[in-house]
Amino acid sequence: QVQLVESGGGSVQAGGSLRLSCAYSGYTYRQDYVGWFRQAPGKEREGVARIYTGGSSGIYADSVNGRFTISLDNAKNTVYLQLTSLKPEDTAMYYCAGDFGGGGWNNPASYRSWGQGTQVTVSS
Repeated sequence: QVQLVESGGGSVQAGGSLRLSCAYSGYTYRQDYVGWFRQAPGKEREGVARIYTGGSSGIYADSVNGRFTISLDNAKNTVYLQLTSLKPEDTAMYYCAGDFGGGGWNNPASYRSWGQGTQVTVSS
């Protein structure tokens, strides 16, 4: 069973940075796509970025491309999301997702396992 645990959220001012971590487990002898999503109050969950645990460059939503960076440390079984140049509109609960079942990378229904989320709040 795939398990994911996020950490690293917090409150920052606009222009600030945060690094989110997603520790994953349960991937015995296989690789997977791990995605980061976010959901603001009253809005749908949206894909932010995704990476392949077998090693690849990330895919990003247009809204964060150039500001966020997804990376992987296989030795620690952890996927990171570096958030820079943060804006108030980046405020949301951030989730990591795994156990990819096919479909669009930014479609929440494509993933079968989710973490509990970590809150990011950006003040102006």
